[in-house]
Amino acid sequence: MQITLLKGKLHMASVTQAELWYDGSCAIDKDLVELAGFREFEQIDIYNVDNGERFHTYVILAESGSGTISMNGAAARKVQVGDRVIIAAYGQMNEAEADEFKPKLVYLNKDNSVERTTNTIPVQKD
Repeated sequence: MQITLLKGKLHMASVTQAELWYDGSCAIDKDLVELAGFREFEQIDIYNVDNGERFHTYVILAESGSGTISMNGAAARKVQVGDRVIIAAYGQMNEAEADEFKPKLVYLNKDNSVERTTNTIPVQKD
């Protein structure tokens, strides 16, 4: 059986641009793409923490070291510059692969610099 697991995420990224008429959907700093284990043109989910919007789009590359998180095309209507978003990608694998798999979790500061990286999420406590 195949199951779908979180492959990687950029947690609390700040939207730096919203370009309605630009080709492509979500331009992400190439360094951040690599840290999160994303691929160019890979489908991603965007969760807007500020307004609750959730939508699918795909990755295009932005300049390395730029901190760019740009929502382009129709996705630009779902955000405002400065919104904090979670960008997630998922992968399908079998149960044996899932037992060994560790996601790439990248936590960002408000300026999109890396706060920390990990591959686990602590157990939520009451």
